[in-house]
Amino acid sequence: MWGYGGKYYWRKRNNNQGGRSEAIVVVFAWMSSEERNLKNHVDLYDSLLWDSLVCHSQFLNMFLPDKAANLASDLVSELVKELKAKPVPLVFASFSGGPNACMYKVLQILEGICDTGLNQDDCRLVRNCISGFIYDSCPVDFTSDLGARLAVHPTTLKMSKPPKPFVWVANGIASSLDYVFLNRFESQRAEYWQTLYSTITMRVPYLILCSENDDLAPYQTIHNFATRLQELGGNVKLVKWNDSPHVGHYRYNQVDYKAAVSDFLSKAASVYLQKTRSLDREAMKEETQCDDDITEPTQSFGASTSGLNRSFNGTPLVTTDHFFVPSTVGYYVGNGGSVQDEHKQDLIRLSSTQNEDDAVKPNGVLGQLLFDVYIPKNVEDWDVKLSETGRFRRRPGKRFIRRSRL
Repeated sequence: MWGYGGKYYWRKRNNNQGGRSEAIVVVFAWMSSEERNLKNHVDLYDSLLWDSLVCHSQFLNMFLPDKAANLASDLVSELVKELKAKPVPLVFASFSGGPNACMYKVLQILEGICDTGLNQDDCRLVRNCISGFIYDSCPVDFTSDLGARLAVHPTTLKMSKPPKPFVWVANGIASSLDYVFLNRFESQRAEYWQTLYSTITMRVPYLILCSENDDLAPYQTIHNFATRLQELGGNVKLVKWNDSPHVGHYRYNQVDYKAAVSDFLSKAASVYLQKTRSLDREAMKEETQCDDDITEPTQSFGASTSGLNRSFNGTPLVTTDHFFVPSTVGYYVGNGGSVQDEHKQDLIRLSSTQNEDDAVKPNGVLGQLLFDVYIPKNVEDWDVKLSETGRFRRRPGKRFIRRSRL
């Protein structure tokens, strides 16, 4: 009862046939509970065609977060193994101190806040399957005497009045732990409530079952929690009874309890289908966007290269189908050059009156090499006349530049 860590186990409808679950309720039992304490609830989920993964936490998990995180990590790994085979709706059902001792650590692992070395894609898979939260006699505030009050409570000891020596020992242990872990308790308390409220981003429904006669989970605390979730935009259903004891709501109000849980699990299954379709649409949208990002640069490249061969007024600047490669260009001056006749058809004539100083000017040799066009000095020279074949007419006494065929 006073240890740390915990255990978990499956209760499947088709366990004998070795089949996979169609829907799962993860049950976070109260601290130091036993299997028999949850039997009625597990049977209820079974009758509604939901399998159960039951987790029992120990008392000291509240004071040793690392131990709680270890149990939570093992639980998430078990869920990953099941959901990888077949993703199904997932509902977290918490009782009494169950959220304090384990569930809030599971949520932190799924959000990436608590690092346990689990793969984030696996955690995302579990998170995407969560379709609802059930709170029975919780959440309770994170206080140092919570464990002691739960340990000596009649629902835990199965007796109407616990022995006084047992009460003294429990209170003594709680006081000692309070003295040692005072500062840590305050930070854990803030983390705990923040984590529970952060589940609002999952956009799933909540079912909260409580009683005005609950001395361990005060109705005002639970009511404030439900109100805050609604203010944050949550879909919350609060079911309140007047006289049922702590974690005894199902035993004292079976008809109402079963109706509320049955309706909620049906709604959770519908939410799961909606989430799955939404995730599929988002995945398709991302794939389409990825394809567009690849296509657009290719189209832009084609459009930009198609305009290289045209001037501003539409006149072709390059009369061949090859790119202009400056390193392959040669030129000769006047009639005394040594260029062979068979290569002259590939030469661009330049005026023989240009000297070496003109070569570095825009309308000189260098300008023609860079821009592949002759820039006349006078305005009258802009009237460029083309032959019938579209080539520039050659005039005697002019210089030529040879263009590469590459």
